[in-house]
Amino acid sequence: MESHDEIEAALRGQGHIWKLMYAFADSMALKCAVQLRIPDIIHSHGGGPVTLAQIASRIPSPSPGTTYLARIMRLLVRKNIFSAHRGQPNGGHESHETLYSLTPSSRWLLQGPGSELSLAPMVLMEHQPLLMSPWHYLSDCIKTGGVAFEMVHGRKIWDFASENPEFNRLFNDGMACTSRISVGAIVEVYKDGFESIGSLVDVGGGIGTALIEIIKAYPHIQGINFDLPHVVTTALAHDGITHVGGDMFETIPHADAVFMK
Repeated sequence: MESHDEIEAALRGQGHIWKLMYAFADSMALKCAVQLRIPDIIHSHGGGPVTLAQIASRIPSPSPGTTYLARIMRLLVRKNIFSAHRGQPNGGHESHETLYSLTPSSRWLLQGPGSELSLAPMVLMEHQPLLMSPWHYLSDCIKTGGVAFEMVHGRKIWDFASENPEFNRLFNDGMACTSRISVGAIVEVYKDGFESIGSLVDVGGGIGTALIEIIKAYPHIQGINFDLPHVVTTALAHDGITHVGGDMFETIPHADAVFMK
């Protein structure tokens, strides 16, 4: 006969499986909030507190489903993306309705002016159906050693991006947003390394976001942003940076140093 501790451990194990089974709901709710720009709506009200009706009124739809919105908000409050408390919209203390505010997490999801350091593009990229579908093929990867994206779409991701401009834009925007965050931290502490070089090639530099952050801090550097031709055709123009298209597995442009993120 099982002991009390064994029964409790078994039930906790079952609960853990249920939690993992529905973990996708958290990321889907996060994507929903970004798509509807809920963080920006709350931000436009000073970061909160705002009512559900105020949020719904700014969603571009003639008849938003407030019941669904309330459930999404309840989940995201539970996950600390938003905060919530009972009160009156005018600041009164009597419990009236749920009021929502931004948290340090949701501020990373802002997309408006002044929100250059945002993870919203990465959220949209990672949860795009074309990039989500390969995750269903992990077992096939183990069985065959193949690449999941190629199993689903029949070509390498780079070839797929070159044939699909919207997917290419979404992917590049996602990469760019992470570059602004990570390279900003690198530039702040890795001073001696950048000061001692005159030219720098960023291999696989995407649309040039990482290199732009470096050149802003060290304008004496001549930058070369190197990536596939279909990528650099949409690269950002910036003084001191030359965009070069090519294949890094064949050759890369010469420079004093190579940067790879």
